[in-house]
Amino acid sequence: MSEGLRKGYTTGSCAAAAAKAASYMLLTGKTLSKTSILTPAGITYYADIEDICRNGGSVSCAVRKDSGDDPDITNGILIYAEVSVAEDTEVKVEIMGGKGIGTVTKPGLDRPVGSPAINSTPLTMITQEVKAVAELAEFIGRIRVVISAPEGEKIAARTFNPKLGIEGGISIIGTSGIVEPMSTRALLDTIRLELKQRMESGYDYAVIAPGNYGRELILNRFGYDIDKSIKCSNYIGETLDMASELGYKKILLAGHIGKLVKVAGGIMNTHSKEADCRMEILTAISAINGADNSLCMNIMECVTTEEALRLIDAAGLKDAVMNEVTKRIEMHLADRVRRRTDAISAGDLPDMQADVIVYSNEYGILGMSKGAEEWFTLLAQEQEHRI
Repeated sequence: MSEGLRKGYTTGSCAAAAAKAASYMLLTGKTLSKTSILTPAGITYYADIEDICRNGGSVSCAVRKDSGDDPDITNGILIYAEVSVAEDTEVKVEIMGGKGIGTVTKPGLDRPVGSPAINSTPLTMITQEVKAVAELAEFIGRIRVVISAPEGEKIAARTFNPKLGIEGGISIIGTSGIVEPMSTRALLDTIRLELKQRMESGYDYAVIAPGNYGRELILNRFGYDIDKSIKCSNYIGETLDMASELGYKKILLAGHIGKLVKVAGGIMNTHSKEADCRMEILTAISAINGADNSLCMNIMECVTTEEALRLIDAAGLKDAVMNEVTKRIEMHLADRVRRRTDAISAGDLPDMQADVIVYSNEYGILGMSKGAEEWFTLLAQEQEHRI
């Protein structure tokens, strides 16, 4: 995270603050314009209370999501809590999902299938805040809390939720209660979650891809929709680490030459701010495969890998160069897996095979590791295609 950026607060913190305020207003009859909660991170969240509504035996109110300087898609939406009570012999808190809160439809998530997508930490936060208010108001009975987000269903379509198996709305999430601006943690957590879900669905192999480049190519060649792959973005190394830790036996890295040529140089985070030596790597590999000085200089001047490939192809070196690129990618993937497995060998994890397919928009498949052939059958079977 960059210095000077303002922290924000999770949907879980917003839900807990709204539930606290609604409970207080229902049980005391008073009205609140502000409230505060202590987040799990130990930071106090001071929240403004909006849209207060008293409706017979219930009170609802909202807290506006403030993501700080993080470009969070839920920033600015209202998170509501509606609170009602019933008789009971002790204080019991029931938490439900209302409009715009997703429902869990796949295993492997924080909550069981059929549950509202309100994660464990927010559930605990809401329960603690509501019980504290009940104690203050000397109330004994059942307190029902319905969390909702009217804009949630519309926003959820632009999140990972549909792919993860959360339907109908957003998730109420957060482990610390705080949003760290510009953090990569959320993305890495999502990659881990997708890997974990796939493993729990019975698959000990997965395709990982930096993005959707080559979707039609992979679909036509392998009968596999790359949208079903685990999107690793630039975090190839960390994704391999997580897959190894979760016990995967086989991983196929499928990607465009523009990203994967960096892996041929041992670069496992392919973001341009981390490293951009695509042309240097292509030039070096071309040189050892017979490229003369003039060709090497021209490759170094290229802006895109597709442009460089045209020069390499015109010189009759494409196959040799891409064989070497593929071999080096395979070597560095195996090295990363081996080092990770050695580091956690006490866990008795299975060896993980890492294969690779490299392609380009213009030339199609450029290179495949030897083990990639096995994926033809594997992926076709998964897609229920006949070989």
